[in-house]
Amino acid sequence: MQRGSDRLSVHRDDEMKHELQGLLRSGHPTRAEEWHDPEPSAEDDPQVAGGPVAPGSSAASLETVRLELARILSRHSFPAGPRELVGELRRGHAPDVLVDPVGRLPRSERYANVQQLAEALTGGGSGGERRQGA
Repeated sequence: MQRGSDRLSVHRDDEMKHELQGLLRSGHPTRAEEWHDPEPSAEDDPQVAGGPVAPGSSAASLETVRLELARILSRHSFPAGPRELVGELRRGHAPDVLVDPVGRLPRSERYANVQQLAEALTGGGSGGERRQGA
């Protein structure tokens, strides 16, 4: 049964299905023209394809660790100590390479936001305290 609200004709719909078959079967773009393919990642993009970023690794900058933590932790998670943050990370299904370093932080410390937590994990500067006091 043909609905009158279709934006594309039946022929164009079949043509689009045929165009996608190669992509769906092969798992990568199959077009000859490069302008159809998605752009590769830039040099300053966070590492995604290599797996989760582990604090303390060579690829773990303050920004990438902060990005990984912010994907899982919400504003409602703070202020908190390492024990509460480990629980939040586990509930958010965070990878162990991210949870374990948080669990090794001093239990007496409390973190007001993701920035302070990321600085503690990477050994970053004390910029979080200056901003908090301002």
